[in-house]
Amino acid sequence: MAHFTIPFESNSNQTLTYQEAIACYEKMAAAYPDIFHLSKAGSTDSGHPLHVAVLNTAGIFDPEAIRKSGKRILLINNGIHPGEPEGIDATIMLLRDYLEKKEWQKTLEHVVLVVIPVYNIDGCLNRGSFSRANQDGPEAYGFRGNARNYDLNRDFLKCDSRNARSFNQIFTTWMPDIFVDNHTSNGADYQYTMTLIATQHNKLEAPLGDFLEQTMLPELYAEMKARNWEMIPYVDSPKETPDSGIVGFRDYGRYSTGYAALWNTIGFMPETRMLKPFKDRVWSTYHFMDVVLHFMAKHIPEIRDARAKAWDNTRTKTEFVLDYAMDQKKQDMITFKGYEAKYKPSEVSGLPRLWYDRNAPYEKKIPYYNHFVPQIKVEKPAAYIIPFAWEHVIERLKINGVKMAPLSQDVTVDTETYFIKDFKTRNGWEGHYFHHGVTLEKKQIKRSFSKGDMVVLTNQTANRYVIETLEPNAPDSWFAWNFFEPILMQKEYFSAYVFEDLAAQFLKENPSVKAELDAKRKAEPEFAADASLQLDWVYRKSPWYEPTHRMYPVARIMDVSKLPTE
Repeated sequence: MAHFTIPFESNSNQTLTYQEAIACYEKMAAAYPDIFHLSKAGSTDSGHPLHVAVLNTAGIFDPEAIRKSGKRILLINNGIHPGEPEGIDATIMLLRDYLEKKEWQKTLEHVVLVVIPVYNIDGCLNRGSFSRANQDGPEAYGFRGNARNYDLNRDFLKCDSRNARSFNQIFTTWMPDIFVDNHTSNGADYQYTMTLIATQHNKLEAPLGDFLEQTMLPELYAEMKARNWEMIPYVDSPKETPDSGIVGFRDYGRYSTGYAALWNTIGFMPETRMLKPFKDRVWSTYHFMDVVLHFMAKHIPEIRDARAKAWDNTRTKTEFVLDYAMDQKKQDMITFKGYEAKYKPSEVSGLPRLWYDRNAPYEKKIPYYNHFVPQIKVEKPAAYIIPFAWEHVIERLKINGVKMAPLSQDVTVDTETYFIKDFKTRNGWEGHYFHHGVTLEKKQIKRSFSKGDMVVLTNQTANRYVIETLEPNAPDSWFAWNFFEPILMQKEYFSAYVFEDLAAQFLKENPSVKAELDAKRKAEPEFAADASLQLDWVYRKSPWYEPTHRMYPVARIMDVSKLPTE
């Protein structure tokens, strides 16, 4: 193959268009068909297909066959935010170098490189020069939102977009060992070009978290420094400037690294600094990906064994953590190279404004809060039953390869069933009214299910994905993302002047309820002064109150021995 160049190499302030990027992949696939393969894998909201490129020196391109061969898999995702296009250009140059330089291919003897060339094709086609107001190049680039204006890095679990549904299938088909999702960050000004979000090590299944924290991250940081691309953890400060300290990233399942953790995959979001020249951002991204490849080649047995143990734990453990809280008492001190933060009068408002003085660099130790402790735990049921009516939930489980089976006949079984007691709502976020702070009441009740309702056993590798989406108080559950919204609205009520007589009779026939009402009136003066509140309280204690109001439809089953499935 004749060597080809991309626009960036002649003008370091240019990035490839979507069409140019795919043309490069097609050229490489045509020139090196024995070791490089390009295919289409699912659709996007723009109507264009996602592509998947595979570089395997063994010439095998089937994911199952690759896993059986013992090779480790690195998945790289580019262009999730096309205004942050460094990964698009850097990955093409990295692939080209590995294809053209045979001596480099020894690194790939036991590693397969899988690439999504451009994930947010929709946003990449929406090209302009002004949406990234603070960014130093390139001259033109794509837009953060996709064709339906979704931020795809909030969509990995809820899967509103075709892009995300296709990605879920790609990811669970390949089940990569390591995942890299290339980004660019904004925020404070400092000396580093590259910052890094790694999967929160506390959230990774044992022993992957220890392997990431004790072995992988130290080597990645050391090697990037040796290549003159010194890194710092992603700079997220609880105060206005980072010199006071930074905090670890809470990578919930909505984000790429959080989604990867559900599948025992170590994930990275390299975040280059948008105030640095585009040229530096591209080359630091190039080197980070290459450093990850070399690390994998060096640690094949450790990666294999750590993941195998993690999968065993996922399948067999009985308790899962749904959410974590930062441990404020535990911190690390890290060296930070920043610029002095100063204030001067704004030329716009005349009021004090923040600026960073690049003529005043500093190097000092700052706190790094990166330890999290379990906040919400749940005991694993033996299975979940999902009524057939909730097909949008069942569909997403299937997309992710979750094993399930329909009931072969109608049944009535003992269940643990949740009732939604309370929640808070964030209005208008990524197309949803996102629920958080969910509190539950769990009841032991018999419920009837129909032939065709789905049974999901929790003895499978998908357990974390299943539990963190189906447990309604998990931070990124499908309840949180409004998939079960109809259960929150009562379908029947009463006319007060009619129900007054029914309520009075009900209290006479149920003296214990009457005693409870009297005690509540005595303890709560506001309640005692409000006739409507009291009548509603009695209604909710009565048989006329609908039993399915706020009843979470997905049932927890603790004994599956009598469940008939096909």
